[in-house]
Amino acid sequence: MVKSAACSSSPVTITVSPCKGSGDRSLGLTSPIPRASVSNNLNSPLSSRGPRRSSLSGGNRRSSGGEGRYCSMSVEDLTAETNSECVLSYTVHIPPTPDHQTVFASQESSMAEEDEILKGNLHNKGFLSGTIFTGGFKSVTRGHVIDCSMDRADPGKKSGQICWLKGCDEKVVHGRCECGFRICRDCYFDCITSGGGKCPGCKEPYKDINDDQDTEEEDEDEAKPLPQMADSKLDKRISVVKSFKAQNQTGDFDHTRWLFETKGTYGYGNAVWPKDGYGIGSGGSNGNGYEQPPEFGERSKRPLTRKVSVSAAIISPYRLLIALRLVALGLFLTWRIRHPNREAMWLWGMSTTCELWFALSWLLDQLPKLCPVNRITDLDVLKERFESPNLRNPKGRSDLPGIDVFVSTADPEKEPPLVTANTILSILAVDYPVEKVACYLSDDGGALLTFEALAQTASFASTWVPFCRKHNIEPRNPEAYFAQKRNFLKNKVRLDFVRERRRVKREYDEFKVRVNSLPEAIRRRSDAYNVHEELRAKKKQMEMMMGTNPVETVKVPKATWMSDGSHWPGTWSSGEIDNSRGDHAGIIQAMLAPPNAELVYGAEADADNLIDTTEVDIRLPMLVYVSREKRPGYDHNKKAGAMNALVRTSAIMSNGPFILNLDCDHYIYNSMALREGMCFMLDRGGDRISYVQFPQRFEGIDPNDRYANHNTVFFDVSMRALDGLQGPMYVGTGCIFRRTALYGFSPPRATEHHGWLGRRKVKLSLRQSKATTKKKDDEISLPMNGEYNNEEDNDDGDIESLLLPKRFGNSNSFVASIPVAEYQGRLLQDLQGKGKNSRPAGSLAVPREPLDAATVAEAISVISCFYEDKTEWGKRVGWIYGSVTEDVVTGYRMHNRGWRSIYCVTKRDAFRGTAPINLTDRLHQVLRWATGSVEIFFSRNNAMFATRRMKFLQRVAYFNVGMYPFTSLFLIVYCILPAVSLFSGQFIVQSLDITFLIFLLAITLTLCMLSLLEVKWSGITLHEWWRNEQFWVIGGTSAHPAAVLQGLLKVIAGVDISFTLTSKSSTPEDGDDEFADLYVVKWSFLMVPPLTIMMVNMIAIAVGVARTLYSPFPQWSKLVGGVFFSFWVLVHLYPFAKGLMGRRGKVPTIVFVWSGLLSIIVSLLWVYINPPSGRQDFMQFQFP
Repeated sequence: MVKSAACSSSPVTITVSPCKGSGDRSLGLTSPIPRASVSNNLNSPLSSRGPRRSSLSGGNRRSSGGEGRYCSMSVEDLTAETNSECVLSYTVHIPPTPDHQTVFASQESSMAEEDEILKGNLHNKGFLSGTIFTGGFKSVTRGHVIDCSMDRADPGKKSGQICWLKGCDEKVVHGRCECGFRICRDCYFDCITSGGGKCPGCKEPYKDINDDQDTEEEDEDEAKPLPQMADSKLDKRISVVKSFKAQNQTGDFDHTRWLFETKGTYGYGNAVWPKDGYGIGSGGSNGNGYEQPPEFGERSKRPLTRKVSVSAAIISPYRLLIALRLVALGLFLTWRIRHPNREAMWLWGMSTTCELWFALSWLLDQLPKLCPVNRITDLDVLKERFESPNLRNPKGRSDLPGIDVFVSTADPEKEPPLVTANTILSILAVDYPVEKVACYLSDDGGALLTFEALAQTASFASTWVPFCRKHNIEPRNPEAYFAQKRNFLKNKVRLDFVRERRRVKREYDEFKVRVNSLPEAIRRRSDAYNVHEELRAKKKQMEMMMGTNPVETVKVPKATWMSDGSHWPGTWSSGEIDNSRGDHAGIIQAMLAPPNAELVYGAEADADNLIDTTEVDIRLPMLVYVSREKRPGYDHNKKAGAMNALVRTSAIMSNGPFILNLDCDHYIYNSMALREGMCFMLDRGGDRISYVQFPQRFEGIDPNDRYANHNTVFFDVSMRALDGLQGPMYVGTGCIFRRTALYGFSPPRATEHHGWLGRRKVKLSLRQSKATTKKKDDEISLPMNGEYNNEEDNDDGDIESLLLPKRFGNSNSFVASIPVAEYQGRLLQDLQGKGKNSRPAGSLAVPREPLDAATVAEAISVISCFYEDKTEWGKRVGWIYGSVTEDVVTGYRMHNRGWRSIYCVTKRDAFRGTAPINLTDRLHQVLRWATGSVEIFFSRNNAMFATRRMKFLQRVAYFNVGMYPFTSLFLIVYCILPAVSLFSGQFIVQSLDITFLIFLLAITLTLCMLSLLEVKWSGITLHEWWRNEQFWVIGGTSAHPAAVLQGLLKVIAGVDISFTLTSKSSTPEDGDDEFADLYVVKWSFLMVPPLTIMMVNMIAIAVGVARTLYSPFPQWSKLVGGVFFSFWVLVHLYPFAKGLMGRRGKVPTIVFVWSGLLSIIVSLLWVYINPPSGRQDFMQFQFP
């Protein structure tokens, strides 16, 4: 039921569904709201955030009826503003959702409940966490209250942590009186000042009043919240937060030295410090028993990270072998060119061309591996520096910056909701300050199944997260934890662990059943509602026809219904207009509201609490469901567009200065992973780091790793080597970004260059003519305090010219969030020094700004389908569009501006995910990667056009990324050459002389020795290296040439490339084969080239052996050479052949048909073109 006045300029329309009639009256909200136009945004119903309110505004529309129907509104109507002031009265009934029951009855709230709401007893947090906000193109922004059963009681009230005085519901600081009467801080000081200093419970005077007054004074030393940014004009300087007491102190005075008392030091005074610290030792190494006083602040001054170079005993021979092999390749190619095979020039020419390309490809792949490094973090120093009490942060609140975690999913059929739910649970249970974490799930398919699965996940998180914190559970993915085949009692000392683990395991099993039953529940519920709607429509038609039989049947759209009896605003299973996968409104709902800054402890185990949480913080991070708006005629830009929508949404709702990006099947395996990554961002020099990339680790892969799914050669060799240059590439998941780097800004000290090899620091002026060679993309900086750039580098003037709507869009709230995020991501003054781009300690130890409906309404506007029109999103801001491998392009753009990146390899894997183990799925995955590389090669993102801010070897690495698919063309030719040689009786060289064999031996031995040294310094195994070599040939003869063809078609003919989403493996049930998908044969056109190569080489070996055996003058040297190289090709393709045989070694019939047909055609064609020499006349057939 909606009650609205006929007034304009309202950002939100509250649409309410009827509640289930169960005897209990639903909570009703009625509140008059003054209207004021706060929008300067033509595409947004809000203008600026201004001071946030807990109230909602009205809308420039009327409700069409009393049943809460939605009405449309054009974009032009949104631009109309009014200065009139009026009052909107709305009534909200919160239904008990989500559930699985059909709801048809409705109730109205009582006047008593409405009076309670008017008195302000409604908690805005519960209201927001139970409201879906939708809107978009030609539709109003509306809030639909759907959830009250998910709204848990306030944790503080549940645990009895609120004031006991009547009329006060503030939280208790601690017990002030021995009687145990709970009182809040404000009421306590009221009792002291006006109540005679007596306890309201026992009527006895309070003790230690003076100590409490001192505590009140110390509270003033806490860092104040960040100042609000003015919406009309942004200030270039952000206010520096300082402690009151620290203003009169010098920065060189060490206060910590005087905060400690010692025993037995009265006779020594301050002159010396005893050896054992207490003056009772017998003496040290010098016999005097004394030493210098310890440095109490020494730990906090230590660096957060250390860079460890590879041992010189390994890296020096490695570099020497690279030089020796390069010389050997040069001499060999020179000899090959000077000694052609006159008898088969065509064979010599093809082989020499391929060898030249392979040498170039090897050089491009090997040069970036010259400077591998390892990195180590110190989490103890991080905790002491940012979470320990100090002068600016007396209570020791966390001073760490916030992190927004993005999880992306698109299709619940290919990406099971249970897999996504486990990923979300691992994020909510991460070991990071709860109030500093916000999780956003992007559902690009707009599916109700994903929405309700997330609601169930939020409910189960209230049990799972405290259990993980209490017992230090690892990993914090419940499916992975309960599936571990190890002793779960190891290192567990609490007596209640076994009992609580059993309860949580049973609750998780019930949670899985609920999630797995959601598709059927949604289908049955929608069918029931659709039947009911059809009956109503037919009844209405009969009434209009005056009882006569209608001629036309009533057509009622097959809608998808929510559990409260309202239409799902996203995608319907029937795919109707305005409710299909590519045509639906934008949706936002905060499943879990932002937590409070203070710790909240739970209660003892009872009927409502499965575990005892009296000593556990039961707060949960903010959890938000986001589905961006999609409309026909607008390019959605696939995953990159969804990520950019999350960037804008999170900037308005939480604005964490750092962003973690995860796929829905990659969960946090190490709960300390975020702290590990933040060590690099917050250490000295961390302000120039754009992102921290973690290696990808996978589960559910067959023990033999048949198709090199672990990809350890790339993640442990190539990426570790790039870390010694300008940093690793962004690989799409498991990466912590700096938000301002995603916004397209240049790093501080952008003119700093580290030399071609990454070992020498040189200052370059980089002065280029603005009219000729300077690119705007590389010269954009964020001069918050004016010290980012030199006079020559400051091209764009002041900050107002940077933050134009042309770049970021017309959302003033988003623009205002940019300098705040930049400030929160700065280093501490202890590292940078005062006057530089830094922030004081304790400036982030403040509560987060509460979330209100106006903020969510503004977030709805920035995910509209038309928001990115005529902006820089996808071009220079956010994830970059135009390639199926948007991750590589996004990382390249950051390195091109001068940013660095870090490769963080932790002792315990930071993240784990799944990978396709089926041959066809794996080939299609490689096809998508290779196609993106071809797109990069033919675009402006080619490393040949990089700026001088990118190091030379880093440029070589990016150039190799775009060029490697073209190696497949030469690889296919080289794999067929042995067969051609055996068919023709010729070889690539005229004779197998000693020179050719020496060169071949030298090249092979140096390659093997290089591989052994790579195995040594990277930590991979020889088995993983060999699997990588095998799949390089498999992919190079199947997916890579197809990618080159598709890329050329897109560049030349403009043919669009579309890929199907890779199916994520679901959780195997008990008794199921975990690797069943490995043996499934799915035919694909990608299998034709390698299958042809295999059959042709096998036939060629048979032909060559037969010809040599029956030849009067056998040439054994050429046979041995041809058979050796053919056998080498077949050995590399062995995993491919094994994958075609299935589980029982039975090859599908289609494989025989294709292989036989292709091999016969190729063989006969070759014999016809080049018939063998020495033919006999009796072999000829002549007609009479």
